[in-house]
Amino acid sequence: MQDKLAQIQEQGREQYARVQALQTKLPQLQAATQTALLQQQEALINAKRYHQNLTERAADLDALEALAKESPKVLNSSIGSLTQQIEALGAVNLAALQELEEARERDGYYRSQSEDVQAAITLLEEAIAQIDDKTKARFKETFDAVNGKVQTFFPTLFGGGEATLKMIGDDLLTAGVSIMARPPGKKNSTIHLLSGGEKALTAMSLVFALFSLNPAPFCLLDEVDAPLDDANTSRFCNLVKEMSAQTQFLYISHNRLTMEMAEQLVGVTMQEKGVSRVVAVDIKQALEMAEPN
Repeated sequence: MQDKLAQIQEQGREQYARVQALQTKLPQLQAATQTALLQQQEALINAKRYHQNLTERAADLDALEALAKESPKVLNSSIGSLTQQIEALGAVNLAALQELEEARERDGYYRSQSEDVQAAITLLEEAIAQIDDKTKARFKETFDAVNGKVQTFFPTLFGGGEATLKMIGDDLLTAGVSIMARPPGKKNSTIHLLSGGEKALTAMSLVFALFSLNPAPFCLLDEVDAPLDDANTSRFCNLVKEMSAQTQFLYISHNRLTMEMAEQLVGVTMQEKGVSRVVAVDIKQALEMAEPN
């Protein structure tokens, strides 16, 4: 019995030692449990926040769930790769939204300006088309009128013959104009076969045709009668007298018949060597002074 009692007492001391050891570990276990509960609570809160963020950003939850099943090594590798890509993007521009808004405003402004320019171009093209149509109509009308006058003045200057204007080309805006002149008694094929006087009269018939349609205040002629003979000069003088009712003619000439037609002569004389003097003579006044009383 004493041996049993001693054995039981020994067992009791061992149990007491165990209880003391457990009691010593109890605060540590309680602290660890509390820490685990706090971590669990924090994990739940983070999980809810992450889930809310993913939901707000319309993330593919199924794909994330499948990704979560991967091994930690694969996930760490993916995280490292994504981190490098994010770092490669550089620093975040906090003014990007403002710059984007400004860029949109500029884009809208430039689009508006482009539309205005396109509208202006369309309007200009329409105006150019209208101007071209009016120009063609007026050119054709003027061409026909000048052609008719040339056919009248040419026989007057030449005492016969015929001349016509012809258009070279189909487009009235770019077409050239040629004159076909055939003096009386000639069958020339080109204007180069005409003499100098005939060329001068042909040119004068065209000039006088233009002046008759749109009279100018004055017309300056420089030695146009130089290549003409007396008969052609007389016809030229008669035509100038006829047209002087609408246009004042100023001409340079050394021809006696042409000077006789003038109302006033202005010449240059040199009574002294090296000294020029301008002399003006009123023909009508000179004739009145020359008439006997």
